[in-house]
Amino acid sequence: MSDHVCPQHIALVAQLKQLLIDAGYCVNAINRQSAVAQNFLRYLKQRGLTLASVQPAHVTMYLRCELRRFERRHGRAPRSLEHWRASHTAGIHQLLRMATGRWPPAPQASSASEAFSQKLCAEFERWLDDVRGLASDTIHELVTEARRFMHWYLERAVSVNDLGRLTIADIDAYMQARSGSLRRISRKSLAQRLRCLMRFAHASGRTSHDLSACVVAPTLYAYESTPSTLSQHQIDAVLRICHADHSPKGLRDHAIVLLLTNYGLRAGEIARLRLDDIDWRRDRLYVRHSKTDSQSVLPLLPAVGAALLAYLRRGRPETSAREVFIRAHAPYRGFANGSSLYTPLRRRLDAAGVQTNGKRGPHAFRHARAISLLRGGVPPKVIGDVLGHRSSSSVWPYLKLAVDELRDVSLKISELLTEGAQ
Repeated sequence: MSDHVCPQHIALVAQLKQLLIDAGYCVNAINRQSAVAQNFLRYLKQRGLTLASVQPAHVTMYLRCELRRFERRHGRAPRSLEHWRASHTAGIHQLLRMATGRWPPAPQASSASEAFSQKLCAEFERWLDDVRGLASDTIHELVTEARRFMHWYLERAVSVNDLGRLTIADIDAYMQARSGSLRRISRKSLAQRLRCLMRFAHASGRTSHDLSACVVAPTLYAYESTPSTLSQHQIDAVLRICHADHSPKGLRDHAIVLLLTNYGLRAGEIARLRLDDIDWRRDRLYVRHSKTDSQSVLPLLPAVGAALLAYLRRGRPETSAREVFIRAHAPYRGFANGSSLYTPLRRRLDAAGVQTNGKRGPHAFRHARAISLLRGGVPPKVIGDVLGHRSSSSVWPYLKLAVDELRDVSLKISELLTEGAQ
């Protein structure tokens, strides 16, 4: 078959090049990924395949062909097979995401049990959205657990096309298999996700009885765990490390740490912070709280404003993205979610020599801010509003960290009782 490049493929490669340019890739990466994409399109044409029909197996076959060509040309295998594979798949995946809108595609069922599982999970996802009206992140967690349960159950089930034979013993066995290394709070979350699936199974007629009540979860007592936090000395050490780093990453991380320490924002709220949320004229910061779906208007403190300006002027890459904080490497876009902040903050904690007994991510800074407000005599209701809590009772667990203040209160009460007895 002719190797002539068709006009459609030329247009696709040109479109890919522009996408990579807009994303901020360097010239070498643009040329490399474009060349690989063009070669992959030629491979598809020779085999009569379209981009819409490409599956991961086709990419794997292409890589095998290219690896054989490399070995014939150089007389050896690549020095780093992992690096060689990444240099090829990057351009292919970018091309497929651009052309099809999604990559990798939804996996095709290879058996009747997989087909049943995929159908049930798709219906479960629609039910959670249409009937329950849950947030997208919550739906994702519930559907992920449903897929995991269905994979486990169908490996052991006699029938592969219904849940009619599901028993309490099956539920107990799954909980035991999943919860071995989980903390009690995680086991409770697992039980809640499984209960939701059982309610759907009954509501959709797949089980004759509602088995959700049979999912046993551990009892959690109010405020039984102590939140992890950072001392002011530790926070100052992290701020010094960030402030001394004048690289784009350093400017970005310095602004993020100041937002955490001054406002106690959640990581997701920082990741979603947009340029339009900063009112420079009125020195205000608009924060959309992820859990309550409400918005707070906070004063833009001078130190925070200065750090944000330094990052926007000298550290933020040129990009059309509207998020304030951008990844340090191409493609230049905002962080996927709040969890993406964990790694850069952990590196700053390590560089500052900060060791903690509990969590080492953004939430430790949030807890520290709550404690500082409590020690400053700020009422719990106001603290809850600042931190974006729905109820002021959410602040109560932080009281256990304000040990010195509680000790002072205890001493004063003891003194009063002593004086009264006299």
